[in-house]
This record gives sequence, structure tokens and C-alpha cells, in this order.
Amino acid sequence: MRARIYMPSRPATQSGPARHKRWVLEFSPEQPRAVDPLMGWTSSGDMNSQVRLHFETREAAEAYARDHGIDFVALDPRQRRPNIRPRGYGENFATDRRGAWTH
Repeated sequence: MRARIYMPSRPATQSGPARHKRWVLEFSPEQPRAVDPLMGWTSSGDMNSQVRLHFETREAAEAYARDHGIDFVALDPRQRRPNIRPRGYGENFATDRRGAWTH
């Protein structure tokens, strides 16, 4: 049984910092997925591929994996460059705006 420990990236539709500071332990699939001939659904007999455990810190996730004998790979998180505009959102509606007014 092999797992990866990572910090998921924030979705593109969310800009806030909520719920993206948690670490995830996710098992890699042991069996390939198959298509059900009758319904056409994708299925697998591997129950561990459905398990996703959340931890507050990377060390807690690694300790859990070591205690339960799980072989794991820990991935470092990629930090996003902050997008800070000089004058903020209010610049869109400023009266001293130099660019073309498009809206």
C-alpha cells in the first residue's frame, strides 16, 4: 500500500485562505479502473482509492503513515505568488484613471 502526502492547491474559483492549509494523505490505486459493461460507469474494486485523510500538519500525516506501516511520498507544497495590485479593486472605478474605460 503506497500513499502520497501533499497540501492541495486552492481552486481557481476561491481566493480566500480557508481550508487550504491542511495536509492530505491519499492512497494510490492498486487496481486499474474498469468500465461496467451494462451501465458504462467507471468502477474499481480498490477501496483505499476512496480514502482521503486530512491532517493539520505534515508531521502528523507522516507519523500516521509510519504508525500504520504505510509507505508514503511527501510532496512539498508549491507557493503561489501573491497578486497584490498597487491601488486594489477601487482602482477600477477611480476618477483619475489613465487607461481606457472598458465597462
